[in-house]
Amino acid sequence: MAGGVQDRQAGAGERYDVFHTDCPARDVVDHVTSRWGVWVLISLRNNDLRFYELRESIRGISEKMLAQTLRALVQDDLVWRKVEPTTPPQVTYGLTEFGRDVGEPLTDLFDRITRRLPTRGAQDR
Repeated sequence: MAGGVQDRQAGAGERYDVFHTDCPARDVVDHVTSRWGVWVLISLRNNDLRFYELRESIRGISEKMLAQTLRALVQDDLVWRKVEPTTPPQVTYGLTEFGRDVGEPLTDLFDRITRRLPTRGAQDR
């Protein structure tokens, strides 16, 4: 994938200066922590999903925003995209190894937050 993270890795023993405005890692962090990036990664944590399944699993996201978010995550090599040559084409998305690695702490964070929230019944009282 041209321009993806894999193409921009630092050499052995080198680290990116994440505080520098030109650091490519900043773009990846921006995409992961965007309003919808986190939810896409969490939605794909257990299953590969088609576009419409992702849209239905992430309430409130428009098709346009989902497409933009997926495009960025695919470019960053966090998500893979497979197009089936059918009519209409069926497009499936899943996490790459890098996406699983990055998504794991997000899943842990999500699980910790949801464990600490009051139960639904307690909120309604």
